[in-house]
Amino acid sequence: MGNGNNGFSAAGLLRLREVLEAHVESRKIPGLVALVGRGEETHVEAIGTMRHDGGAPMRRDTIFRMASTTKPVAVAATMVLLDECRLRLDDPIDAWLPELAGRQVLARPDSTLDDTVPARRPITVRDLLTSTCGLGLNTTAMDSPMMAAYFERKVYGENGWMLPAVEPDEWMRRLGTLPLMYQPGERWLYNVSDDVLGVLVARVTGRPFETFLRERIFDPLGMKDTGFYVPADKIHRLPPLYTPHPQTGEFTVEDPAEGGHHSAPPAFASSGGGLDSTADDYHAYFRMLLNHGTHGGERILSRPAVELMTTNRLTPEQLTARETWARNVVHLSYGHGQHGGWGFGMAVRTYRGDYAPVGQFGWDGGTGTTTYADPENRLVGILLTQTGMSTPDSARAMHDFWTTLYQAIDY
Repeated sequence: MGNGNNGFSAAGLLRLREVLEAHVESRKIPGLVALVGRGEETHVEAIGTMRHDGGAPMRRDTIFRMASTTKPVAVAATMVLLDECRLRLDDPIDAWLPELAGRQVLARPDSTLDDTVPARRPITVRDLLTSTCGLGLNTTAMDSPMMAAYFERKVYGENGWMLPAVEPDEWMRRLGTLPLMYQPGERWLYNVSDDVLGVLVARVTGRPFETFLRERIFDPLGMKDTGFYVPADKIHRLPPLYTPHPQTGEFTVEDPAEGGHHSAPPAFASSGGGLDSTADDYHAYFRMLLNHGTHGGERILSRPAVELMTTNRLTPEQLTARETWARNVVHLSYGHGQHGGWGFGMAVRTYRGDYAPVGQFGWDGGTGTTTYADPENRLVGILLTQTGMSTPDSARAMHDFWTTLYQAIDY
């Protein structure tokens, strides 16, 4: 359903639908919702069904577990506090997060937890925003002492779920029992910084993290279906989350809708991966970023805040390490993560590695979600599935979505 033809070619949009239909018809992805927006034109495709065995069809207002595509949205709460001078980029976080003060650092990334040296300096707000605080997940070294400790001490992995499962204060206590993997500011590491940011926002504001996000970001943008759980009157719009068997492809329900992890308020509102949302809600957010922080004439974030978020913030040394890591794990990540740079809470393309131009920003989620904006083409693209990345199928659908979408642009 297009609102005009000033952004995409009709033939290109038809081809986009055909490519997405083929992924659903393969029976490897039960259903999907795709939204593409350019200028004032928006085009949406809802294909397939909510369940792998049929049932209700996918709809435009289907709610999805956004997984790591939470990060580019949740980081906006910290940006509000920077805009208001309630935080500063190079403030040490010790006053608000004493659990992370006075850190020890592993002598080597594969050291035992007692083989440490003192941190050269405190962790700062900037370190958290750029994912360089010294804590993070290394999925290529899950048998290292540090990664084993994450799960043994239930920082992650409690009840078989990758989001924190306890109250924020207890989660921070557990995190504070661990040394850093790298010196603060030294190396980009994934995920942990984002969850810490949510706790930081709550402690600075004295408000629950979700409450502050809703008042300052969700409500002003009209993101009425976005939150850290799906209420009972909307649960019928949430499909089950599937993790196909890596060898056979057989569908396994990782998280049901009713009675699942997202059917009740969580103990921990995960800034790294806990949001549920719709294609239209995310479109509103990413359009706000393309509009330099404004929505409907109302300013949500300052223009400089948006520029900081959506342009590369890594130093040359950090950037080299991140690019090397991404290229070395391309076979494990199904090609995701090869963007070059990192802003605040999101990837930023610093080189032309595929069909997307330099400057595109956003991120992907392990539940089969992808959300990016492209300032050069005034473009927002969103693809949401209910199929996790235990197999390459949802990742391949994402790649094909972006490859086909960029061909549909009508210059």
